[in-house]
Amino acid sequence: MLIGLVGGLITGISPCVLPVLPVLFMTGGAGAAPTRRRPFLIVAGLALSFSLVTLLGTLVLAALHLPGDVLRWAGLVVLVVLGIAMMFPRVQDLLERPFVRLGRKSVPGDRGAFVLGLALGTVYVPCAGPVLAAITVAGATHKIGPSTVALTIAFAVGTAIPLLFFALAGNRVAERVKAFRDRQRQVRVAAGIVVIGLAVALTFNVTDVLQRAVPDYTAGLNQALGAERGLQPCEPSDDLQDCGTTPQLAGISQWLNTGAGKPPALQGKVVLYDFWAYSCINCQRAIPHVEGWYQRYHDLGLEIVGVHTPEYAFEHVAANVADSVSRQHITYPVAIDNDYATWNAFQNQSWPAEYLSDASGHVRHVSVGEGDYDGTESLIRELLTAAHPGVTLPPRTDVADTTPTNPLQTPEIYLGSARGESGAVSRQGKWTTTDEYLQAGADASLTLAYDASTVYLDVGGSGTVTATAGGVTRTFPVSGPPDIHAVVQTPTPEQGTVTLKLSPGLQAYSFTFG
Repeated sequence: MLIGLVGGLITGISPCVLPVLPVLFMTGGAGAAPTRRRPFLIVAGLALSFSLVTLLGTLVLAALHLPGDVLRWAGLVVLVVLGIAMMFPRVQDLLERPFVRLGRKSVPGDRGAFVLGLALGTVYVPCAGPVLAAITVAGATHKIGPSTVALTIAFAVGTAIPLLFFALAGNRVAERVKAFRDRQRQVRVAAGIVVIGLAVALTFNVTDVLQRAVPDYTAGLNQALGAERGLQPCEPSDDLQDCGTTPQLAGISQWLNTGAGKPPALQGKVVLYDFWAYSCINCQRAIPHVEGWYQRYHDLGLEIVGVHTPEYAFEHVAANVADSVSRQHITYPVAIDNDYATWNAFQNQSWPAEYLSDASGHVRHVSVGEGDYDGTESLIRELLTAAHPGVTLPPRTDVADTTPTNPLQTPEIYLGSARGESGAVSRQGKWTTTDEYLQAGADASLTLAYDASTVYLDVGGSGTVTATAGGVTRTFPVSGPPDIHAVVQTPTPEQGTVTLKLSPGLQAYSFTFG
């Protein structure tokens, strides 16, 4: 619970909360006669609904067969209605009539405060540090126990403390500054405008621009917290470390590239556990290096296990994974981890991620993301030499490192409503929105401004995609399960705009860049 509390405090001061701070400040003192408990009601409502949505949202929506974004849209609608009520007293009176008939009495300065907080909690999207990631994965995998509930409560309290500071500040300003006291009506109108402005900004993902523009000054704190909690047992290092006993593989539903579908023998071997998802472009760029190590060192005591943990629903289908394994020429064993059991056992958080274990069964190195392949290979060679003294190792592998080096490269953009990141993409024609993808209808097209040398579209279905960029138009076929397709390719990174026309029925999941 202490870790949850500290994680919440870090999240509450992260740049990702900046869009809600003006709302908390303005509405904290925007009641008709604001009382000192109004800020507490707003923040309590926010913390409660955010916790429930994060922990139970996926489970409840799946049970009710509702779209994944229904709670977010409901919260946005409530924000708009409450904003209008702040601006127009008659609307507020209409909203309160049902409660008056029930015999409830409200304190004028506290009207709608808790409901406003509940609405804010459904659209509040803080930075996903290690604690929030653990809570989200527990909810998504339906593995919610007492420890997860305690962690969630502690996290909610921690994140509420900094937010309460801003709400109290607004309340005290309204209470002590004469200009605010004399102009309560104007303050309420301004607060209503701010609330509606937040709802509009969230609807069109304008807030993403602010969140991306401000550097994450809490990243170092979150990394340290993750290490304390054991989510990242090893600090980044060029040297071997002792990160503890290697977790057991758990919940593997199927094996690929092994005899008769049985797990490989790992005892006494140097083992590299590579966590990946087949439509992840970062993973695809890493795979040639991992395959190269397997081919070069497998006969000398190295085993590689590619742990495939799905990011999208279509990646749960083992046949899709097997098809990708064949297309990407992967020959090392692949474990299907659809229930996140092994992911959780390693307390992993990223795709791709690599855990290097020595012959005695201890994790000696952790690598998250792309790059530093020479460093990882050096550590593999060191562990092989330690396990087999006197062994003669072959020359190092020679695989080109295609990790992007453009500091201005456009970040990955998810097109489904669950992640709310599609605001950077202009849509034309008819589209159907789901929590994971956009489905093309009549005359459907997407326009995207980018900074990269390669633009990839993760798309599935049967049809064609026509891409126009830099005055060049080309059409490529799409058939089968979703996978990434390069729609723009240039020798060097550049700023440009691409327009894609998709056949009706195609499902577009995300843009990634290289």
